[in-house]
Amino acid sequence: MKRFSKKGQAGAASDQLSNDLRTILDSINDGVFTVDDQFHITSFNRAAAEIIGITPEEALGKPCWQVFNADICEGACALKETMSTGSPLINKHVNIHTSAHRKVSINVSTALLRNQNGDVVGGVESFRDLTLVEELRKAVEGRATFHQMTSANHRMWEIFKLLPLLAQSDSTVLIHGESGTGKELMARAIHDLSARARKPLVTLNCGALPDNLLEAELFGHKAGAFTDARRDRKGRIAAAEGGTLFLDEIGDISAPLQVRLLRVLQERTYEPLGSNDSVKANVRFIAATHRDLRTEVKAGRFREDLFYRLNVMQIAIPPLRERKEDIPALARRFLDRQVALHGRPIGGFAPEVMNRFMRHSWPGNIRELENAVEHAYVLCRRDQIHVSDLPSTFEGMGSTSFPKEASPSSQDLRSQESALIQAALDRHNGNRTAAAKELGIHTTTLWRKLRRA
Repeated sequence: MKRFSKKGQAGAASDQLSNDLRTILDSINDGVFTVDDQFHITSFNRAAAEIIGITPEEALGKPCWQVFNADICEGACALKETMSTGSPLINKHVNIHTSAHRKVSINVSTALLRNQNGDVVGGVESFRDLTLVEELRKAVEGRATFHQMTSANHRMWEIFKLLPLLAQSDSTVLIHGESGTGKELMARAIHDLSARARKPLVTLNCGALPDNLLEAELFGHKAGAFTDARRDRKGRIAAAEGGTLFLDEIGDISAPLQVRLLRVLQERTYEPLGSNDSVKANVRFIAATHRDLRTEVKAGRFREDLFYRLNVMQIAIPPLRERKEDIPALARRFLDRQVALHGRPIGGFAPEVMNRFMRHSWPGNIRELENAVEHAYVLCRRDQIHVSDLPSTFEGMGSTSFPKEASPSSQDLRSQESALIQAALDRHNGNRTAAAKELGIHTTTLWRKLRRA
């Protein structure tokens, strides 16, 4: 029988332990590697090799930043932070560039590596490939997106279903909605879906110009028509020939200009300023306003005949406070846009940020949300946007308080809460844990609210 010394037996046991540990690490789906105190790789498991696209033999002994190639390696290395502070990091969202020059989204966690005496000898980093998660998220958002407009709200989807039908005709469309609800995006969708899509979509904000300039801008002018009119100039109607003219804030135009516009809509002809010759207009008109034009007609501020010419087909866009289930997807979309523009990755929003977004009444609607996300992105210096990064509008909103401009009834709140919960569950395919995490509440709280509903 072959004999082993105690020393030999200890060495064999150590080798067996190392082999067992290597087998365990190679059996998990998360990438794992370890480094020494000089950040040279000392172990590299199978999943890490598959995600990054390099063999363990090629990785061993190299500085981790040469192999890992993450967007945080140069300035905000997760391992370096853990090694210097002694505090582990959990699920930090970063992007890496593989050996095949492919960008991969991952979550990183780090911890210290200690020997049997408790001395720090290096660090360990694990990471999870989020490619499938990102693809699923984009697929879910894609099902809620229509021509650059994102919504999971049933009223919005009724509008989305109507748009292709409106686009098939040349009828004038009146879009009503508060400032910042996306009226121009709606007009662009109608234009892009129509037979006029190859021709220009021209926009004119009727509330941004004084009356005399607005008239010249709309109809154009001949040289000498007024002071400083030194040459002929085409107006917006001529610029939109064959295409679509979008007249935003149509409710702000004066009574004399209403008369001239009525003639264009009735006869499809107009005269540039300083000219007696009529010009034919082959243009599809889409108008928008934040005003209630029926009220304006009753008050004598808007012509009734012009209103009926504009109101052939009407779209009423609900404000963001009535479609709060859209806030998480919209906020994520705006954050992704900032990351794409500036290249500085931020993983998402802290739960309290989303809580405040949900409680805010959004008087500026989607435009206000986009501005709030941009403001937070500029100030944020962490891996998530926190409340301190938000504009001052969100200061003082405690966990149960509502902003002063919002005074919803308890029934409205329950209805909104149910809609938000259902939308979150839909986005996560019924996964209550994931939905609760997005909503910033505990799973048991979600379960209780579902039973109450």
